[in-house]
Parts: sequence; C-alpha cells; structure tokens
Amino acid sequence: MTDRRVRAPIPSHLRRARVGVSMIFFTNGIVLGGFAPRVPEIRDQLGVSYGTLGIGMAMWSVGALALGLFAAALIRRFRSSRVATVTMVASAAAMLAASLAHNVWAFGAALFVVGVTDSWVDVAQNAHGLRVQRLSKRSILNSFHALWSIGAVTGGLLGGLAAGLGVAVPWQFLLGLVLVVAANSIAYPMLLAGPEPRHTGEEGADEAAMPHPQHLPLRHVPSRTWAVLGALTAIAIAAGWAEDAASTWSASYMRDELLAGATLAAGAFVAMQCCQFVGRLLGDGMVDRWGQRTIARWGGALVAVGMGLALAFPSPWATIAGFGAAGFGVATLIPGAMHAADELPGLRAGTGLTILSWLLRVAFLASPPVVGWIADQTSLRVGLLLVPAFGVLVILLAGAMATRRTPDVPTAHP
Repeated sequence: MTDRRVRAPIPSHLRRARVGVSMIFFTNGIVLGGFAPRVPEIRDQLGVSYGTLGIGMAMWSVGALALGLFAAALIRRFRSSRVATVTMVASAAAMLAASLAHNVWAFGAALFVVGVTDSWVDVAQNAHGLRVQRLSKRSILNSFHALWSIGAVTGGLLGGLAAGLGVAVPWQFLLGLVLVVAANSIAYPMLLAGPEPRHTGEEGADEAAMPHPQHLPLRHVPSRTWAVLGALTAIAIAAGWAEDAASTWSASYMRDELLAGATLAAGAFVAMQCCQFVGRLLGDGMVDRWGQRTIARWGGALVAVGMGLALAFPSPWATIAGFGAAGFGVATLIPGAMHAADELPGLRAGTGLTILSWLLRVAFLASPPVVGWIADQTSLRVGLLLVPAFGVLVILLAGAMATRRTPDVPTAHP
C-alpha cells in the first residue's frame, strides 16, 4: 500500500470569489498601467518642467505613505471586499481628476488621493485574496498578481493606442472609470460574505480546531514576530527594488551606457514584465510543490546571478536576459511575503500585511533617488549593482518564508 494524497474540489462559492478578486486585481493594473503613456501629454497640459512634474507625481507616494496604514482598520470595520471595490472606484475617479487638472497643485492633490486609495486597494485585495487562498487550501495568490500584470500591460497598450489616435487624456480615464465601476459592481457579489476573521486561524476547516493565538497590543508582540516581519519586508523590498530598476532605469542604462537604439532599449523592461508574468502563472504550482522558502531562495539566486552576470559583462542582450531572469526570480516574492506577514501570530488580521505594504511603498519612494545619486557619483551600472545585492539578501532571509505545505485530503491506494 502506498499513501497518496489528493485535493478536495474547490467549492463553487470559492471559485466565484477567486474570479471576483481577479477582476479587482485586473482593473487595478489597467488604471495604473494606463497612466504612464499619457505622462508627456499631461506635462504639456500643465505647462511645467520635468522637475515640477516630478514633484507633483511624488504626491502619489506621499499619499500612500501618509494614510496607507489606515487600511487594516478600514478592513476590520468594513470588510476587505467593500474596501477593495469601493476604493478601487475612488482611485479611478481620482485618476480622472488628475487628468483634468490645469495646474500642478490640483494635479498633485489628485495624485495624493490616488496614492491613498491605491494603497487601500492594494492591502484589501490581497487580504481578500488570502482569505480565498486559505479556504481553498492551495496557493493561488500569485495568480492574482499575474492578473495585475496582465491589467498593467493592457492599460499601457490602451494608453499608447489612445495617445497614438489623439484621444484626449480625460476621455481615456473616463472610459477607465466606467470600466472599473462596471467590473467591481460585478465582482463585489462574488466575493466572500461575512466579517473578516480576527485571525487567520478562525477561517478554514483544519485551522478551526486549533487554539487561536492571543492578539496582543503591538507593544507586547514578541520580538521574534517583529524580526520575522522585518525579514519578510526586506524580501518584498528586494523584489520591489528589482521591479523599479526595470521600470525607471533599464531603458536609460541600455541607451546611455550600452548605446542601444530606442526600440532595443525597451527590451529590458519588456523582458522583466513578461518573465514576471510567466513566473506568477507558474508560481502557485511551484509554491505548492516545493514551498515558498525554496522558491524564494531560487528566486534570489536568479536575481543575483542573472543581474550580476549582466552587469559584469555588459551588453544589450545580456542586460535583457539579466532583467528577464530577475523578473522570473522576483515573481513570487511579494505575494509570498504578504502571505507570510498576514499569518504572523499575535498580530490582528491585516496588521502585518498593512505594515509590510506601507514599508514597501517607502522603498519604492526611495529607490529612484538612491540609484540616481549613485549613478551621478559613479555610473548607472554601479547603481544597478544594488539589484543583485538584494538577490543575495533574499537568499539569506528566505528562512522567514513558509516551507512546503502538506496536502490536505489523504486517500489510500494500492
């Protein structure tokens, strides 16, 4: 006799909830992805310099950092399903307001609201996705982030097409708002009903029989919990730093230091996004088979080796391959770190996830000026060396991630 294990089928209400969460992630990606192609026209509309525009755009991150930590309280009060869908609509409306602004002050104020609401959407959609994942008893969070990637690519393509056809910027974002309202109105009834669990152990058949850890005041949470949360945050920041390097610096590095043409210079960013999407599609199966800890270590190795070799032997095609390897390597790191942070013992539901998300946004705010300062002092190639260094850090800290989970339903077969 050999003991084999099979999974129980996923109930229909969980399948519906998974589709609903996927729709929120997809619309979030579309709204944010559609902004980048229209930035030049927005600058012309405002009549400002690049520096002044940069100050206005920084209000996006300022809003997220200023009020993003309220997400956990909102989720506990109104439920993650309501917070995710309502603030997704508010974020799209604020983006429309930004496109209608005629001075940098109104533009910055609108992006401040975009930053606040987007940070709340980010935490709420991940929190609800984690509820569905726990009840489904299999890894599915990476597939949600894959839908975000598809949405971002779709939004970017639509924004570029609208710009090429001469469609006014506000009309694009008005269409985006209509799409978001329609999609989230459909998604909301599909999401899980009932209040948020006070702790992850309160939701799920296997965990329900286990004693619930006491939720302590933050000042009484064990230092080990904070240490693990710090390690998980560092892993997420490492992934975010690699993503930002691709979106902010890869084209400049390819053009200015490797003398690549304009079309080829975009190849590194495209390679990062495509490989990250593939990694997220495959990520849930890999996590179920080998565990998040093993996948994180191999992912950190891909980032360290891929980008390290690309920077050690600089050429356009090596750089494209290096960013592609980094994209696949970081694909599961942020979802995995969020999952682990949301299940830390002693913290109220959503607290670990909110803190990690907030600190991740701090890193996104700091990344461009830090790399830019290093590039000004030395070269952009030296500034990008931080990416493989973060890959090594992921390898060292991957022990904070979960090991392979035991499948749920045992059956004996001869």
